[in-house]
Amino acid sequence: MSITRVIAGFLSAGLLVATGGLNKAHAESKEDFEKLKKEVEELKKMADERKPGVSASTADRATDATDAKYGVQQKVTTRQGKLTIGGLVQVWYYHIADDNQGWVENKPFGFRRGSNEANDNDGYRIRRAELKFTMDISENVTAVVMIDPAREATSFPSLPATQSSTNSGDSTAFVNDQALGLNGVRTGGGNANRLLQDAYINVHGMLPHHDVTTGQFRRKLGEEGVRDSAQLDFCERAMITQLADMRDLGMQIHGSWWDDRFQYWLGRFDGAGTAFQQHQNRSDDNDAKDWVASFLVRPIWKQETWGSLELGYSIMYGKGGESGGHFTGDFTGQFETDGLNQAKTTHSLMYAYLAYMPGGPVKGWWMRGEWGQYRDRFASNVVSSSAIAVNRPAPFEIQGWYASTGYKLSDSIWADSLRDGNFIAKLLADFEFVARYERMENLFLPGVVVNPPNGDIRQMDVFATEVVTVGFNYYFKGHNAKLQVNFNMVDEKNEDKDISSTAGGASFRRFVREVENNNLVVNFQVAW
Repeated sequence: MSITRVIAGFLSAGLLVATGGLNKAHAESKEDFEKLKKEVEELKKMADERKPGVSASTADRATDATDAKYGVQQKVTTRQGKLTIGGLVQVWYYHIADDNQGWVENKPFGFRRGSNEANDNDGYRIRRAELKFTMDISENVTAVVMIDPAREATSFPSLPATQSSTNSGDSTAFVNDQALGLNGVRTGGGNANRLLQDAYINVHGMLPHHDVTTGQFRRKLGEEGVRDSAQLDFCERAMITQLADMRDLGMQIHGSWWDDRFQYWLGRFDGAGTAFQQHQNRSDDNDAKDWVASFLVRPIWKQETWGSLELGYSIMYGKGGESGGHFTGDFTGQFETDGLNQAKTTHSLMYAYLAYMPGGPVKGWWMRGEWGQYRDRFASNVVSSSAIAVNRPAPFEIQGWYASTGYKLSDSIWADSLRDGNFIAKLLADFEFVARYERMENLFLPGVVVNPPNGDIRQMDVFATEVVTVGFNYYFKGHNAKLQVNFNMVDEKNEDKDISSTAGGASFRRFVREVENNNLVVNFQVAW
């Protein structure tokens, strides 16, 4: 029997004796007696509900402590600073139209279409598996570490365009069904490690209107490329903005004025590697560094009638390579070696974008557009086909852009009436319908030259891909739990190119074959 129950019994007996005496001596009313009796019964009941050996105050303190530490939506904390753990899981299913031939049409000199068998298989994919740790060590210093084991995968087809000659969607690059050899990092020692995504320190609140970030993180280039992957409008970024999703090592200062309506970023990064290679978690291959400058202005922002308008411009400019010379075109023996003797290259990446989210009667509707330009050079002997290899590739310059729109019913003027309606209306309230058109010059082939001087083949022929995407997003709980369905209609553009021969003035034409590679992508994600 618990101590509290014994005490309650003594109290009960004492009160009864006392009450009896009072009745004889003072003739207390029956009403007072019943009131005291009720209080005693409640006390006994409370004693029975307590576990043996646990006092009321101890149990209450234990419950409060447990709720504070393990309750719903509670932050994970540490003895020093405050640690917040977040994450993102994206599981894909994709279906690709079957076509066993690639995009390169039959050519003279042994060119062939190539096999497409590796790029037309349906399947599942863990697109992202991010785990993020944010430590606020003080009110002015924050450290962030984010890993993503899923980013180590390079065997999946690129999407939304399966024939891309870039590392679109973290996939292995292809040229005429030949892997580009991006596993040769600097000296051919293997892939750049991509498990570690973010590892940086941010200092804020010390310099008015500014914060400084140093470590490994996304450079501020454009809008969609640096947006949180959990908040994308489509299953995958547009082809041109996937280049901005890469991390790099460096430092960046950010300024924000007038309630974030004018912002700018200035950064300095390693910029290691050649075209389309990952930059993260690897040493630089020269002393030169890349500079990044980005600007954002919001002339209209969160107005009830006019909505929000955002415009931005970004540029990355730097030097690649070290001791290989610029290769002026003459055959001087300045080929790249196994060391850092890469061709010196001026590389750049530019973006300009516009986003408008109107208000008033059409709120819930949004429009976005972004243009990008990329200049760089492939490493020697990286680009090859069945008949030709580029020993000393010349720099290339490509462009791409997209325009997208959507209508989110939960942000529209119909949101309240839908949520108060029947089952179908409530279901519709969580839908967002989306569409996008994009174009990018992303298909590379070595230039065909008959009898080139000294066997020096440098020119790259570049072709474009167009993709129209339609689909919807269903929000179970905002971006924290949503389903995305995209249908991508892909068109490799058949842009004929004349090829002049140095032997007898013969003329040839190159063709791009339209591959049957329309695809359906379904993404189910949970973010926290």
